Amino acid sequence: MSEKKINFLKRVAPGLETIIHYRKENFRFDVVAGLSVAAVALPVGIAYAEIAGVPSVIGIYSAIFPLFAYALFGSSRQLMTGPDAATCIMAASSVAAVSAGDPQRYAMLMVALTLMTGLFYIGAGIAKLGFLADYLSQPILVGYLHGVALIILIGQLPKLLGFLPQGDGFIRQVVSFAENLSLTNEFALILGGSLLVILILIKRFLPGIPGPLVVAGAGILLVMAFGLHEKGVAVLGAVPSGFPPVRLPLLNLKELESIIRDAAGVTLISFTSGVLTSKSFARRSGYVIDANQEMIAFGAANLASGLAQGFPVTGADSRTAVNTATGGRTQLVGIIAGASMLVFLLFLTHALSMLPKTALAAIIIVSAFGFFDIKGLRELWSASGRELFFSLTTTAGVLFFGVLPGVFIAILLSILWLLMAESKPHDAVLGRAPGVKGFHDIKDYPEAKTIPGLLIYRFDANLVFFNCDHFRNRIRQLIDESSGPVEWLVIDAGAINVMDYTATQIIKEVKQELTNRGIIIVLAAAKHRLAYYFRSHWIMEKTFSKEFRMYPTLKSALHAFEHRHEL
Repeated sequence: MSEKKINFLKRVAPGLETIIHYRKENFRFDVVAGLSVAAVALPVGIAYAEIAGVPSVIGIYSAIFPLFAYALFGSSRQLMTGPDAATCIMAASSVAAVSAGDPQRYAMLMVALTLMTGLFYIGAGIAKLGFLADYLSQPILVGYLHGVALIILIGQLPKLLGFLPQGDGFIRQVVSFAENLSLTNEFALILGGSLLVILILIKRFLPGIPGPLVVAGAGILLVMAFGLHEKGVAVLGAVPSGFPPVRLPLLNLKELESIIRDAAGVTLISFTSGVLTSKSFARRSGYVIDANQEMIAFGAANLASGLAQGFPVTGADSRTAVNTATGGRTQLVGIIAGASMLVFLLFLTHALSMLPKTALAAIIIVSAFGFFDIKGLRELWSASGRELFFSLTTTAGVLFFGVLPGVFIAILLSILWLLMAESKPHDAVLGRAPGVKGFHDIKDYPEAKTIPGLLIYRFDANLVFFNCDHFRNRIRQLIDESSGPVEWLVIDAGAINVMDYTATQIIKEVKQELTNRGIIIVLAAAKHRLAYYFRSHWIMEKTFSKEFRMYPTLKSALHAFEHRHEL
């Protein structure tokens, strides 16, 4: 193979280079970490299958095969991929709305959603859209995860008590839970409550121990020892062994439209969650991940999950933390973890038949509590009432309208916040302050003095269609409020990086209006990139024409003003 092809493979599949040049001194660390990750990932995968609304074996498939794909294509040495509670509940909400209660159709649509999510990921990675994760602000993400956590909790509490949740939507499930408390099975309650307490204590005091595995194992032993399955405690039942069948879904046009729309939402939210996990662990270990490569890697992981008949996956924070805590050093950890679970899938699934569902509920509930960020809400309360409102509104949107509509509400709020911030940006009248070089905002420097006859105006934002009128109105207002007649208006354009067509027309209108009033308008410090979105000959001929005075700096504009009678 030529060196050019080898370099291409290394760029597309960063993990391949690690495997080819693997250092044997890392092996014992990677083996311990891989087995530890598998011990957590297997019961968690089974538990999250409950959230996704699919058979438990599908959770095992979704826990195993994405690990192999990410190990080859991911840019993080530590990240473990797999089922994620928020992603699972999004996927379940999407598929339930289309499947019309048909279990076979539900399973097929779940596979379609997973494959479409994988394709969206890869397409976005190739298009270098990794920056999209930055468009969901932290307060809105906090609000979204709070909503997801509450939905998960109300769905799992009945299972912890030994009866099934009823009703569609958060409010109906809350009402149903209160009405059906009399159906509580005391054996399920005692077992589930005990396992929940054990899991919380392990997480708090013994974080190095795989709590989900301990709880799952203890649950199986207690069910078998006391015959709890004969006393109304629901158990997992037979789990098929062997490799999953590879079947591609067949969709009609209406289903395809729904899956494409929902896959876009799943991709955005799951990537935001996954890339935050990837970035945070990489930052602690002193290296940088490539967000675009992570998109391709998550795409490969979801394609692997979909081909294995699984559900959407992303970066898994709990399993990544286990990998880091147990000393994993390379991407081989994911391969070892996946291979370990694969051995279990092929030969040992019969041991899962007595796994109590109340134990799975305990695992999911503890996971859901990890989504709550009370400290973050308190900080928002102190810092910004507006952003606290956005966060709480997102939570309410998820609870009252559903998870996927809640995603789009979160996106809409992010866009509205950006538009609000940019529609009336900060601006300033500049003057000279004694003892300070340059020109400064006269509000920041009360001692600053303006120059008679000269108004220097700075617009601290991009000049585009939704703030052009504000720009024009502020110029009119400042000229009218000036203490003396204005001869020159100098616009400090140094803070303007982007200008659109509407802005060019407003500038021409302002120029004509001020000319009619006998005021000369000039631009100072305008950047060449302002012409980036236009044909260069057009913007120079039609907007920044020879009659339009332009100066490279404010100092040169001031010099021209001082010598204006000589021009």
